[in-house]
Amino acid sequence: MIKRSLSIHGHRTSLALEAEFWEVIDLAVVQSGKSFASFIRELDDQRTTNRINQNLASYLRVWVLKRVQSKNLPTQR
Repeated sequence: MIKRSLSIHGHRTSLALEAEFWEVIDLAVVQSGKSFASFIRELDDQRTTNRINQNLASYLRVWVLKRVQSKNLPTQR
């Protein structure tokens, strides 16, 4: 587990995820051109706006899984 700290809307928090999850998130952050904190804040905003009943770390794991699955699915013709 790798722990990272950040501020989300002025509140300090930390997230502990396995290195494999951070690799996917870090790549997505770079591709987005946003800062790490801004990227995570946007995902957290999506989580709260959609009233998803998961803590942020769990939400990020599912987000990574869906991202990887969508990239590995064959295209439909």
